[in-house]
Amino acid sequence: MAVSIICFLLIFCVVVISHEFGHFIVAKKNGIHVVEFFVGMGPTLFSFVKGDTKYSLKLLPIGGACVFEGEDGLESEKGELSEGAFPNAPVWVRFATVFAGPLFNFITAYLMSVILVWACGVQLPVIQTVSDGGAAEEVGLMPGDVITEMNGSNVHLQDQVYFFSAVNKGEAIEIAYERDGEEFTVTVNPKFSEEDNRYYIGITSGEFLDCSVPQVFQYAFYNMEYWVQYTFKSLSMLVQGQVSKDEVSGPVGIVKVVDETYDVAKEYGISSVILSMLNIALLLSVNLGILNLLPVPALDGGRLVFLLIEALRGKPIPPEKEGMVHLAGMMALMVLMVLVLFNDISKFF
Repeated sequence: MAVSIICFLLIFCVVVISHEFGHFIVAKKNGIHVVEFFVGMGPTLFSFVKGDTKYSLKLLPIGGACVFEGEDGLESEKGELSEGAFPNAPVWVRFATVFAGPLFNFITAYLMSVILVWACGVQLPVIQTVSDGGAAEEVGLMPGDVITEMNGSNVHLQDQVYFFSAVNKGEAIEIAYERDGEEFTVTVNPKFSEEDNRYYIGITSGEFLDCSVPQVFQYAFYNMEYWVQYTFKSLSMLVQGQVSKDEVSGPVGIVKVVDETYDVAKEYGISSVILSMLNIALLLSVNLGILNLLPVPALDGGRLVFLLIEALRGKPIPPEKEGMVHLAGMMALMVLMVLVLFNDISKFF
């Protein structure tokens, strides 16, 4: 478990630092005063000051922040803002600064994806077997068929086929595929398995591709795109109540996932451990990028909404009102984090 905790902390630092560095570098390039750049929450373990910015590492691995002068609106009420304060920057500079955090998460995820595809190759969505009497056999799908679309969404990887099948609740799936250079479309009605309590299309797929250099960058994008689709679908299922609370995890739950992954990967050597941890980091980086773009107060998405309103109306929302909205959002997020933490701990008992 000790090694797994170290792996989690390394993943956490990479994902959070890349996000906050996005805010930081754009702010610095545009002359915005960064008061503090910190990773973690709670009591400060150690810190140092360089230039006019304080850099800190805090005790609890549950977040981080890049704090700008005047960001909370309190100093502006007292008239204490310097020229480099956040509110004094043009609205589109502030928008770019806030947006840069999630953007850097996606850039980091893509770079991780490049490494994974270069090292491991990819599995293409080529049908290998068709189950006797299954839904796929009934519509004429055959081994060797290459799936190109499912319900209008492009398919490039085996994982996408598996995911479409895994989350299906019995709805018909329109599948486009290629056979001998010709394109076909069929509608598959997945069949329910009482034993597994889920629906199946009735195929296995996957054909290994050892990517060339151009293909590495191409399929790295497809791989990251898959995790974006995975995250959006998971959020949609969560909102619709199709995901139980036991399937939602916070830091403690992620440590457990890291530990289970490490136990499996270590049997195959250090390179397998590194690549497995990189895959988890890729997923978490995409998750952090998407979650921060949600239009929720206190998150980057909520701040972007206020900046868009300011750009459209030509003047900002009063700082004290915006600050109250973000404070309420932060309190709600803290309550949610406590509930998720309690849920994570309860799984161990």
